[in-house]
Amino acid sequence: MRYRIVHTTDYHYEVPVQTARHLLHLAPRGCPWQHVEAHTLSVVPEPTDLGDGEDVFGNPMARVELAGPHEHLHVASEVFLRVEPRPWHQDVAPKTPWESIRDALCYHAEPLTDAFVEAQRVLFESPGVRVKRELEAYAAPSFAPRRSLIDATRNLMQRIHHEFRYDPEATEVGTTVIEVLQNKHGVCQDFAHLMIACLRSQGLAARYVSGYLRTDPPPGQPRLVGADASHAWVAVFFPDAGWIEFDPTNNCLADERHIVLGWGRDFGDVSPIRGVIQGGGEHTLKVAVTVTPLDDEHSEPGPHAADGRPQ
Repeated sequence: MRYRIVHTTDYHYEVPVQTARHLLHLAPRGCPWQHVEAHTLSVVPEPTDLGDGEDVFGNPMARVELAGPHEHLHVASEVFLRVEPRPWHQDVAPKTPWESIRDALCYHAEPLTDAFVEAQRVLFESPGVRVKRELEAYAAPSFAPRRSLIDATRNLMQRIHHEFRYDPEATEVGTTVIEVLQNKHGVCQDFAHLMIACLRSQGLAARYVSGYLRTDPPPGQPRLVGADASHAWVAVFFPDAGWIEFDPTNNCLADERHIVLGWGRDFGDVSPIRGVIQGGGEHTLKVAVTVTPLDDEHSEPGPHAADGRPQ
């Protein structure tokens, strides 16, 4: 699938912001199955300084500095890219027991391969994903002795999908995983954090994937501009197969509908826009995302649950 993605963010401040510095994760990451053809970024007012680079996880990132007073910030990102089927869709057959993978991820005296070093970075709790006994207890029924990791992870994803209610009004960015577990509702960010916490509680490596989800309007209805949203899902480390992505919000493996911006330990590592401002007072935020397939003749009905929370 080829896509055009437009992501706009508008901040309106109660009083002028004097200076501001922002980090932007709005450029999609290049992957073996995802090819970025073009990306343009527009910032108003014109930045004092604008630089590109990568974060510690290898995700594309822009640094924006605004040294003059401003009451409004407008950021627009436009992307053209192509997404192919993930390689694991051809043969998802790793049957290694999950305990074997857990043990392999433990500390050993011999040097680790690069793949295991990368997995170690998302093996432990992080600021947005605390690992508690309650999460280990919730995960336990999925991780029966000698069960394969692929089957255990699929079962955990299915349980979260069926037992938790999607509700964009139920949580905030700072809602903890324990609160989500107790209240049984949230959005895709919450379900991804919950699933990651459960996996890490079992000694497994799981990372947070930030991106977009192609959704489709009802038959006969036009695609609405700005009606899409950011999305989040989970990638789990399989030593023999690499990273396999699971979407607990939609109870599926990631496919051509899932467009990757970047990945990290949790949402805080790959927030689309975050920063520090001086002044501003109260503010209003408006976010609009439009994901447009460029070859609609291949369109099929897709999932409809993306993160309704502004980001």
